[in-house]
Amino acid sequence: MKKTKEEKGLSGREIVHAIGKSIREFRGASIATPIIVSGEVVMEVAIPFVTAQLINSIQAGASLPQLLPYAGILVAMALASLAFGIGAGVTCSQASCGLAMNLRHDVFAAVQRFSFANIDQFSSSSLVTRLTTDITNVQLAYMMIIRTAIRCPFLLLAGIVMAFIMAGPLALVFVIIVPILGFGLYKVVRTVHPIFRSVFHKYDALNESIEENVTGMRDVKSYVRQDYEKEKFGRAAQDVCADFTRAEKILALNSPMMNFAVYTVFAVTLQFGSYLIISSQGSLLNVGQLSALTTYGFMILMALMMVSMVFAMITMAQESAERICEVLMTEPTIKNPAHPETEMVDGSIDFDNVTFKYSEKAEHRALAEIDLHIKSGETIGIMGGTGSAKTSLVNLISRLYDVTEGSVKVGGVDVRDYDLEFLRNNVAVVLQKNVLFSGTIKENLRWGNADATYDELVEVCKLAQADEFIQQLPKKYDYYIEQGGTNVSGGQKQRLCIARALLKHPKVLILDDSTSAVDTKTDALIREGLKTYLPEATKIIIAQRVSSVQDADRILVLDNGHVAGLGTHEELLESCPFYRDTYLAQNRTSQDAEKKDADEKDAALPASAAKGGEANGR
Repeated sequence: MKKTKEEKGLSGREIVHAIGKSIREFRGASIATPIIVSGEVVMEVAIPFVTAQLINSIQAGASLPQLLPYAGILVAMALASLAFGIGAGVTCSQASCGLAMNLRHDVFAAVQRFSFANIDQFSSSSLVTRLTTDITNVQLAYMMIIRTAIRCPFLLLAGIVMAFIMAGPLALVFVIIVPILGFGLYKVVRTVHPIFRSVFHKYDALNESIEENVTGMRDVKSYVRQDYEKEKFGRAAQDVCADFTRAEKILALNSPMMNFAVYTVFAVTLQFGSYLIISSQGSLLNVGQLSALTTYGFMILMALMMVSMVFAMITMAQESAERICEVLMTEPTIKNPAHPETEMVDGSIDFDNVTFKYSEKAEHRALAEIDLHIKSGETIGIMGGTGSAKTSLVNLISRLYDVTEGSVKVGGVDVRDYDLEFLRNNVAVVLQKNVLFSGTIKENLRWGNADATYDELVEVCKLAQADEFIQQLPKKYDYYIEQGGTNVSGGQKQRLCIARALLKHPKVLILDDSTSAVDTKTDALIREGLKTYLPEATKIIIAQRVSSVQDADRILVLDNGHVAGLGTHEELLESCPFYRDTYLAQNRTSQDAEKKDADEKDAALPASAAKGGEANGR
């Protein structure tokens, strides 16, 4: 059975092209490194040749003055080799670290362009691994490619050529051993590559375990699940360790294989070299030539050993590079149109026969045949059971997802024709999961409007009923919010997020169950504030409490992605069973609570009356 293109993965050319785009301003350092390395290799190869001449001169009985030029040449070559080495190290570091920096920027920028549909393809732990471990692997591989991978083959070829120049047919031993070692290296690389492919997916699982544990630390401690979490993390870590150990064991075969080759070649060259020197009395091979041959042999085999290390690193980095390219080459499912619209006449919203699925392959339709028309300035409540697609519906308005069929229009224009930034600045959404970022309250609020003044911040916080608790905090609006808003309550977090959205002065404001953590009195005050602050804005309120939406102009009831009811509070009590049952259930609960309080007060009255009687008797 043939594999599809997706199963085969990206080709080497595609990977190189995608990663190569991130070199940019470090292209000069990347080109300079191989050139400088070439100079270093030339010096290293020339040194044994000059040394052989020096040995022959000594053997011929040359005087000290005659030997001094050789010494000077050798010192100059050694210094030149050192200078080339230092230069290559500097440019190589600049190029590899620069590539890593640009790659992180490019991957992060690509993630920022993703639509919600794209984000659904990658877990957050996987993206973190790609931005850290995978890019580090590519950085190390690139460092080896532009320096070691250039140096080693050049050194290998130059060493073989010089060995033939110095020792003639005796150098054939290197020509024989190199292909054998090359084949062994190829087999090792082919064996470990699938292991590295699987290990990075297990890295994702390991990071996911850490992320879940840290994010849900309060729940872990509340349910006393620390031992379970440690065991789960231990299994994931052991799994990664086992795969890496397996790969390293195979890669470790390189060392004994290379050592065997080194000792075999040295034994052969010394044995036959010594025999030729003695038998021919230096006419076929002299001591200087044998010394140079031994040095070149060492160079050749060390170059081979370094090549094996380069291949091992590239093998590991290949999977990392593919994972990085998956992010870089993923096309956002939502893009700006060629000629985007940047004017919005009003906040009217029209759903024209809208059907929506979360992916093309999905069989289930999250929304089906939605026809809904909302006037500008109208307040619409949305209710429905869990999974009824309330959030899916409003996500289409700000184009967090695109419709599968039909169209969504805001201000009479299809949302797909608007500039994305313009649309989302005019359609403010307070999502179901409220997120605050590390920074002061001021900094978090100014996500809504970077140029907002202090007075504007206070105004919207008063409307969102947040100013009262902010004034009680140390440093007030300069109070530092921890990552995720862990140092404020759920209700406080919701109110800050509502205030942040109000700073946009949007034409459409969507509150997706954004007052669930506040009491009914505060909820009512927030809704009253919205009426006065944004009278012309269209307001959509998703809620579980009937009290949060019963004053809306109309209420939409969703059931499994279909419209189950639409009308005013009174109309739905008559026509929609779900709405009526929800209203009665919530009011019954409220009445039961009130009755319980009254009963408790009545139960306390006899004791009070008795005390009063005793007082009167006295």
